[in-house]
Amino acid sequence: MQRLWIGLGALAGVSAVAMAAALAHLVRDPAAAEMAGRAVQMQGWHALALLAAGLWAPRGGRLVDLAAAAFVLGLLGFCGAVYARALGGLNLGTLAPIGGSLLMLGWLLLGASALRGAR
Repeated sequence: MQRLWIGLGALAGVSAVAMAAALAHLVRDPAAAEMAGRAVQMQGWHALALLAAGLWAPRGGRLVDLAAAAFVLGLLGFCGAVYARALGGLNLGTLAPIGGSLLMLGWLLLGASALRGAR
C-alpha cells in the first residue's frame, strides 16, 4: 500500500498545481477563484499528508492505510464538491462536509498510528 499512497499523493499534488494554474489563468470571477483556491490549498496539504502516510506505512500498520484511504476519499469529496460549486455552480449537498470530516478522521488515524507504533 505504501507505493499506492505515495503515488496518489503525487497525483493529488500535481493536480493541485494544475488547478492553481488554471484558476490563475482561466477563472475571471474573483469569488469563484477564491473558493476554488481554498480547495487547492486543502488539496496541496493533503497531498503531503498522503506522501507522509506512504512513508510511514511500513511502520504504522493498518491505521495508516485507513488514514490514507480517508485522505483520498476526503479529498475527492471535499475538494470535488468545492470545485463543482465554485467552477460549475453545482451544489453537491453534504458532500463537502462529509469530505472534510473524512480529512479530519484521516489526521486522527495517522496520529493514532504514530502513538500505537510508539509502544
